[in-house]
Amino acid sequence: MLKEINLARVDLNLLVVFEAVLASRHVGRAAERLNLTPSAVSHGLARLRRLFNDPLFLRTPKGVVPTPRALELAAPVADILIRARNVIAIAEPFNPATSARRFTLGAPDGISAVSLPPLLAELRQHAPGVDLSLRQLLPVPGEASAERAWRHVFADLDGRALDVAMIPGAPVARRFQSRLLYEEKFVIAMCARHPFAADPTLDRYCDMRHVLVSLSGDAEGFVDKALAKRRRTRRIALTVPSFMFALAVIAETDLIAALPSQFVAMHGPRFGVVAVEAPLPLPSYRISAIAAKSALMDSGVAWLFEVLADKRRTLWRRLKH
Repeated sequence: MLKEINLARVDLNLLVVFEAVLASRHVGRAAERLNLTPSAVSHGLARLRRLFNDPLFLRTPKGVVPTPRALELAAPVADILIRARNVIAIAEPFNPATSARRFTLGAPDGISAVSLPPLLAELRQHAPGVDLSLRQLLPVPGEASAERAWRHVFADLDGRALDVAMIPGAPVARRFQSRLLYEEKFVIAMCARHPFAADPTLDRYCDMRHVLVSLSGDAEGFVDKALAKRRRTRRIALTVPSFMFALAVIAETDLIAALPSQFVAMHGPRFGVVAVEAPLPLPSYRISAIAAKSALMDSGVAWLFEVLADKRRTLWRRLKH
């Protein structure tokens, strides 16, 4: 039977000291970070050593190094502090004009490149102290269903590792809230004055050299599957890991690429990139913002969710017309 721990004897600030020393690997720098004296940090470390029955940090001429036990504690302590900060943030009334919170968003790069500019403009004007962390989201390779392909994203939303995710429309469980941001399709993008733009036939498309966005480097995508149904092939001259990288490449070469239409509409002009309709039917899809309903009880996350959806839909209507 586990021994019951008397939490009244545990000071949460000790975990903050642990976090700061672990991050800085130096007692003095940790003290500056926490606005404490070095002796106060040293005293806190002494209490932590007694609490965990381990030295935790060993002194060196350049600072301190964590013991194996300290490294083992790093993730659980970080999780405790994140949850504690979230609880406090939820308890406090959220005012975007004065808030200094940081929110975590996740999206594939083609979606974040379209959705972030209007969101950042909104933050600059109405929430100047709010910061964002952006995570690159990628589907699980080889999964046929969208729900399975993005299952790790739903797990991160459940665990509050993500506040809001923006992904191609996937069915969501009832514990999540989903909001349509915009509808997307793929177009064929190339540098201005590329000869393909004047005669974008299927035959000429197959004769071109292509860039494919593929994180794994696998030189086959959904366009190749669509071509295979017509017993056609194309040459993948280059694979790159992101849509933005593809845009930069086609701007300076004679390569062409199938890219999201709104991504090209927003960022293509400054690269001198133009686009034409694909010479064969390609799938379209819906981009949605998704958050856990439990997270939306936090007025800050709820505010971000609504702002993201409103600003993205406004921009979509402007690009559409």
